[in-house]
Amino acid sequence: MNNPLLLLIAVAAIALHSEPGLSADCPQWPAQQARAEISQLSRQIAEWDDAYHRQGISLIADELYDQALAKQQRWQRCFPFAAQDSGQPLATSRGTIKHPIAQTGLNKLASTQELDAWISTRQDIWVQPKVDGVAVSLIYDKGQLQQMISRGDGQHGQDWTSRALLITAIPKRIASQDPLILQGELYWRLENHIQAKAGGVGARSKVAGLLARKQLDIELADGVGLFVWDWPQGPADMSERLERLDELGFRDSKNFSQPIQNARQAQDWRTTWYTSALPFATDGIVLRQNARQAAQHWQARPPSWAVAWKYPVSQALAEVREVRFKIGRSGRITPVLRLAATQLDDRIIQYVSVASMQRWQAMDIRPGDHVAIRLSGLTIPTLESVVMRSSIRQPLTAPDTATYNRLSCWQYSAACAQQFIARLSWLGGKGGLDMQGVGVGTWRKLIDARHLVGLLDWLDLSREQLEQTAGLGDRSAAHLSQRFNAARQQPFATWLAALGAPPGLRLQPGDNWQRLARRDARAWLQQPGIGEVRAKQLQAFFAHPQVVRLQEKLHAAGVNGF
Repeated sequence: MNNPLLLLIAVAAIALHSEPGLSADCPQWPAQQARAEISQLSRQIAEWDDAYHRQGISLIADELYDQALAKQQRWQRCFPFAAQDSGQPLATSRGTIKHPIAQTGLNKLASTQELDAWISTRQDIWVQPKVDGVAVSLIYDKGQLQQMISRGDGQHGQDWTSRALLITAIPKRIASQDPLILQGELYWRLENHIQAKAGGVGARSKVAGLLARKQLDIELADGVGLFVWDWPQGPADMSERLERLDELGFRDSKNFSQPIQNARQAQDWRTTWYTSALPFATDGIVLRQNARQAAQHWQARPPSWAVAWKYPVSQALAEVREVRFKIGRSGRITPVLRLAATQLDDRIIQYVSVASMQRWQAMDIRPGDHVAIRLSGLTIPTLESVVMRSSIRQPLTAPDTATYNRLSCWQYSAACAQQFIARLSWLGGKGGLDMQGVGVGTWRKLIDARHLVGLLDWLDLSREQLEQTAGLGDRSAAHLSQRFNAARQQPFATWLAALGAPPGLRLQPGDNWQRLARRDARAWLQQPGIGEVRAKQLQAFFAHPQVVRLQEKLHAAGVNGF
């Protein structure tokens, strides 16, 4: 198509018949599903907002909430026709008492690039830990505490003065006769708390729960601390502001505020407070520039002069693309989730185990659901919970747990493929015959060539047959023939382990297959370290018809002990 006009017409026609707003990063949903998914996510976020801001209950970790909110915004950009008014997260926490100066909230930086960009356009910057607590406004007049107001929606909150009078960390009198308005965070006192190791430990919820009570227990009130993070009408210079707060008795402010010159120093303090012992839980750092807008112009929305940079997420929100069922050597079925590529720490996670069929059934995870994952021991992806469910519950057919067990699938079939190959992998692996260089790929080639139906059919393969197997060259065939022949010389105990005999079996001098097979469960119980469950397993193993056929094959092959 060389005519530019015709090319433009063709492109326009394609665009008209495509889902509006879709890009490579957008879900490939029809319009009806897009509306349903966005509506469901919006309702879920509204439920979290209400619980957090009105009831003081955290139904979801902050980092997962932030990721869910970002996903909602992305979906609404992808499907503008389905976008909904997100509403105000703080709407249900609105009280009747007006803040004398609005509480602004903070925007969040998402990367070091955004950090660099923010700092590069500002001067005289200070950094503070982002204390994980409950925001309040404190009002003093003539040196006396007059009122404490909950954050609410940033403009109006609830009167918490009666609670403030019981919290010893809040000075009831200060050495200043002038009217004074402070904004800060009530936190739960912790001893030598290291955020990187212990996480948030529910500290914010603890404080929120206490303040939500009609009556605050005096002993519990002593566990609440105060971090004043702003004095809207205080001295214009940050260092002077901090000195004056310290003199008035608000010492945390000065102790945990540091001037910085560049992004590198911000990163260093973020790392320091994340990995060092602090008296409170934190979820990041706050950057504040010295110059700021006059207090009378503050609004209940994030300002330009302050921003938050949270710690690295310990959990990630991941979309489930597929549920697979892995059947192991013992017949255990393990559901495995295939995920949309998800970054967690410095790793890209695409698979996570559900651990057991019982857990998968209880969690009812389907494609399209979103789950929370974390790294266990910094390396192993671990499933935490289901965070959001897809509006479409795709039907899944799971393997029947009654079909697979320790004594199933000794021969290859479509239904037994996974367990049979797992048996072969074990047999040739380090726990069995230790055939170096013989792995799953080798066994699959022999199965595809129809050389293997039974577990030990490879004993009958000649080097010529191996050389004629697709995917095996002369050198590979020679190596494989050598490994197979060497396996015949392995000790009796090694062969028992390779066949998958129940663990705990201790051979005595003179033990062979016939001697072991004659034992019933009662006789097995007489052996050292064998309990009732293991005794029944051993008896069943040696008596199973398929296992007996394997013994006969090994006897014919001249393997010692059989």
